[in-house]
Amino acid sequence: MPVPGNGHAAQDVPSPWVERFAQLIPPGEVLDLACGGGRHARFLAGRGYRVLAVDRDPAALERVAAPLVTPLLADLEGSSDAPANWPFGSGRFTGVVVTNYLHRPLFSHIVASLADEGVLIYETFAQGNEQFGKPSNPAFLLEPGELLSLKNGSSTHRLRVIAFEDGFIASPRPAMVQRICLVKTSSVPSSERLRLF
Repeated sequence: MPVPGNGHAAQDVPSPWVERFAQLIPPGEVLDLACGGGRHARFLAGRGYRVLAVDRDPAALERVAAPLVTPLLADLEGSSDAPANWPFGSGRFTGVVVTNYLHRPLFSHIVASLADEGVLIYETFAQGNEQFGKPSNPAFLLEPGELLSLKNGSSTHRLRVIAFEDGFIASPRPAMVQRICLVKTSSVPSSERLRLF
Protein backbone atom coordinates (compact mmCIF):
# COMPACT_ATOMS: atom_id res chain seq x y z
CA MET A 1 0.00 0.00 0.00
CA PRO A 2 1.33 3.44 -0.77
CA VAL A 3 2.44 5.47 2.18
CA PRO A 4 -0.49 7.80 2.93
CA GLY A 5 -0.11 11.53 3.42
CA ASN A 6 3.65 11.54 3.15
CA GLY A 7 4.01 14.93 1.48
CA HIS A 8 7.02 13.72 -0.51
CA ALA A 9 5.22 12.14 -3.47
CA ALA A 10 3.86 15.45 -4.74
CA GLN A 11 7.34 16.85 -5.23
CA ASP A 12 8.94 16.88 -8.63
CA VAL A 13 12.47 16.99 -7.25
CA PRO A 14 14.27 13.63 -7.08
CA SER A 15 15.36 12.34 -3.71
CA PRO A 16 19.00 13.23 -2.99
CA TRP A 17 19.51 9.53 -2.14
CA VAL A 18 18.37 8.49 -5.60
CA GLU A 19 20.42 11.24 -7.25
CA ARG A 20 23.52 10.15 -5.34
CA PHE A 21 23.42 6.48 -6.36
CA ALA A 22 21.72 6.49 -9.77
CA GLN A 23 25.11 6.70 -11.46
CA LEU A 24 25.86 3.17 -10.24
CA ILE A 25 22.98 1.66 -12.24
CA PRO A 26 24.29 -0.13 -15.36
CA PRO A 27 22.77 0.72 -18.75
CA GLY A 28 19.43 -0.99 -19.29
CA GLU A 29 15.88 -0.96 -17.97
CA VAL A 30 15.06 0.45 -14.55
CA LEU A 31 11.91 -0.22 -12.52
CA ASP A 32 10.46 2.78 -10.66
CA LEU A 33 8.15 0.94 -8.26
CA ALA A 34 5.19 2.87 -6.82
CA CYS A 35 6.35 5.75 -8.99
CA GLY A 36 3.64 8.24 -8.01
CA GLY A 37 3.88 11.28 -10.27
CA GLY A 38 7.10 10.00 -11.85
CA ARG A 39 9.79 12.29 -10.44
CA HIS A 40 12.35 9.48 -10.38
CA ALA A 41 11.21 7.97 -13.67
CA ARG A 42 11.79 11.31 -15.41
CA PHE A 43 15.11 11.83 -13.62
CA LEU A 44 16.37 8.38 -14.67
CA ALA A 45 15.11 8.78 -18.24
CA GLY A 46 17.00 12.07 -18.35
CA ARG A 47 20.13 10.06 -17.61
CA GLY A 48 19.41 7.77 -20.57
CA TYR A 49 17.76 4.79 -18.85
CA ARG A 50 14.65 3.08 -20.16
CA VAL A 51 12.23 3.23 -17.22
CA LEU A 52 9.18 1.15 -16.41
CA ALA A 53 7.13 3.38 -14.08
CA VAL A 54 4.63 1.30 -12.11
CA ASP A 55 1.82 2.55 -9.90
CA ARG A 56 -1.74 1.55 -9.08
CA ASP A 57 -3.04 5.13 -9.26
CA PRO A 58 -4.15 6.02 -12.82
CA ALA A 59 -4.20 9.75 -12.02
CA ALA A 60 -0.56 9.62 -10.88
CA LEU A 61 0.48 7.73 -14.02
CA GLU A 62 -1.03 10.45 -16.21
CA ARG A 63 1.77 12.75 -14.97
CA VAL A 64 4.53 10.25 -15.71
CA ALA A 65 4.78 10.64 -19.48
CA ALA A 66 8.29 11.32 -20.75
CA PRO A 67 10.60 9.96 -23.44
CA LEU A 68 12.07 6.57 -22.41
CA VAL A 69 9.39 6.13 -19.70
CA THR A 70 6.73 3.43 -20.02
CA PRO A 71 3.92 3.81 -17.47
CA LEU A 72 2.26 0.62 -16.21
CA LEU A 73 -0.93 0.56 -14.16
CA ALA A 74 -0.63 -2.39 -11.76
CA ASP A 75 -1.73 -3.29 -8.25
CA LEU A 76 1.12 -5.46 -7.01
CA GLU A 77 -0.43 -6.00 -3.58
CA GLY A 78 -3.81 -7.47 -4.42
CA SER A 79 -6.18 -8.45 -1.64
CA SER A 80 -7.11 -11.53 0.36
CA ASP A 81 -9.73 -12.28 -2.30
CA ALA A 82 -7.44 -11.69 -5.27
CA PRO A 83 -3.73 -11.92 -4.47
CA ALA A 84 -1.51 -10.08 -6.92
CA ASN A 85 1.21 -11.74 -8.94
CA TRP A 86 4.62 -10.17 -9.50
CA PRO A 87 4.65 -9.75 -13.29
CA PHE A 88 8.38 -9.14 -13.80
CA GLY A 89 10.88 -11.82 -14.68
CA SER A 90 14.00 -12.77 -12.81
CA GLY A 91 17.02 -10.61 -13.63
CA ARG A 92 15.03 -8.18 -15.81
CA PHE A 93 16.10 -4.80 -14.38
CA THR A 94 19.54 -3.21 -14.11
CA GLY A 95 18.09 -0.98 -11.41
CA VAL A 96 15.11 -0.74 -9.11
CA VAL A 97 14.12 2.48 -7.35
CA VAL A 98 11.59 2.52 -4.51
CA THR A 99 10.79 5.62 -2.45
CA ASN A 100 8.05 6.34 0.08
CA TYR A 101 6.50 2.91 -0.35
CA LEU A 102 6.53 -0.21 1.80
CA HIS A 103 4.92 -3.58 1.13
CA ARG A 104 7.18 -6.17 2.71
CA PRO A 105 5.92 -9.20 0.70
CA LEU A 106 7.51 -7.61 -2.39
CA PHE A 107 11.06 -7.57 -0.99
CA SER A 108 12.08 -10.98 -2.40
CA HIS A 109 10.48 -10.22 -5.78
CA ILE A 110 12.32 -6.91 -6.05
CA VAL A 111 15.68 -8.58 -5.41
CA ALA A 112 14.92 -11.46 -7.80
CA SER A 113 14.07 -9.00 -10.59
CA LEU A 114 17.48 -7.34 -10.37
CA ALA A 115 19.99 -8.40 -13.01
CA ASP A 116 23.54 -9.34 -12.07
CA GLU A 117 25.31 -6.10 -11.13
CA GLY A 118 21.88 -4.48 -10.79
CA VAL A 119 21.41 -1.70 -8.25
CA LEU A 120 18.57 -1.33 -5.75
CA ILE A 121 17.96 2.16 -4.35
CA TYR A 122 15.33 2.08 -1.60
CA GLU A 123 14.18 4.88 0.72
CA THR A 124 11.08 5.04 2.89
CA PHE A 125 9.79 5.94 6.32
CA ALA A 126 11.00 4.32 9.53
CA GLN A 127 9.83 3.83 13.09
CA GLY A 128 9.76 7.14 14.92
CA ASN A 129 8.10 8.94 12.02
CA GLU A 130 4.81 8.95 13.92
CA GLN A 131 6.12 11.91 15.94
CA PHE A 132 6.19 13.98 12.73
CA GLY A 133 2.84 12.93 11.27
CA LYS A 134 1.97 10.42 8.60
CA PRO A 135 2.71 7.70 7.99
CA SER A 136 2.31 6.64 11.59
CA ASN A 137 0.91 3.13 11.13
CA PRO A 138 3.64 0.56 11.99
CA ALA A 139 2.69 -1.38 8.85
CA PHE A 140 4.18 1.48 6.81
CA LEU A 141 7.25 2.11 8.97
CA LEU A 142 10.48 0.13 8.74
CA GLU A 143 11.86 -1.42 11.90
CA PRO A 144 15.42 -0.46 12.87
CA GLY A 145 17.84 -1.88 10.30
CA GLU A 146 15.06 -3.64 8.39
CA LEU A 147 16.31 -2.76 4.92
CA LEU A 148 19.60 -4.46 5.77
CA SER A 149 17.67 -7.75 5.82
CA LEU A 150 17.35 -7.48 2.04
CA LYS A 151 20.97 -8.55 1.68
CA ASN A 152 20.08 -11.92 3.21
CA GLY A 153 17.18 -12.56 0.83
CA SER A 154 19.05 -14.38 -1.96
CA SER A 155 20.83 -17.71 -1.77
CA THR A 156 22.22 -17.53 -5.32
CA HIS A 157 23.49 -13.96 -5.40
CA ARG A 158 25.43 -11.73 -3.09
CA LEU A 159 23.97 -8.35 -2.25
CA ARG A 160 26.61 -5.82 -1.40
CA VAL A 161 25.59 -2.86 0.75
CA ILE A 162 26.98 0.31 -0.81
CA ALA A 163 25.34 2.66 1.69
CA PHE A 164 22.75 2.52 4.46
CA GLU A 165 21.21 5.20 6.64
CA ASP A 166 18.56 5.04 9.34
CA GLY A 167 17.55 8.26 11.07
CA PHE A 168 16.16 11.76 11.01
CA ILE A 169 16.01 14.07 7.98
CA ALA A 170 14.91 17.71 8.11
CA SER A 171 14.15 18.20 4.42
CA PRO A 172 11.92 18.16 2.45
CA ARG A 173 10.06 17.87 5.76
CA PRO A 174 11.01 16.40 9.15
CA ALA A 175 10.81 12.61 9.01
CA MET A 176 12.45 9.40 10.15
CA VAL A 177 13.66 7.44 7.15
CA GLN A 178 15.65 4.40 6.28
CA ARG A 179 17.49 4.06 3.00
CA ILE A 180 19.83 1.64 1.32
CA CYS A 181 21.74 1.15 -1.89
CA LEU A 182 22.59 -2.46 -2.79
CA VAL A 183 24.37 -4.09 -5.73
CA LYS A 184 23.43 -7.65 -6.70
CA THR A 185 26.41 -9.68 -7.78
CA SER A 186 27.50 -13.29 -8.10
CA SER A 187 31.15 -12.27 -8.33
CA VAL A 188 33.59 -9.95 -6.60
CA PRO A 189 32.69 -6.34 -7.51
CA SER A 190 35.32 -4.22 -9.24
CA SER A 191 36.95 -1.41 -7.31
CA GLU A 192 36.12 1.08 -10.10
CA ARG A 193 32.41 0.30 -10.00
CA LEU A 194 32.23 0.70 -6.23
CA ARG A 195 34.41 3.76 -5.80
CA LEU A 196 33.20 6.16 -3.10
CA PHE A 197 31.99 9.59 -4.10
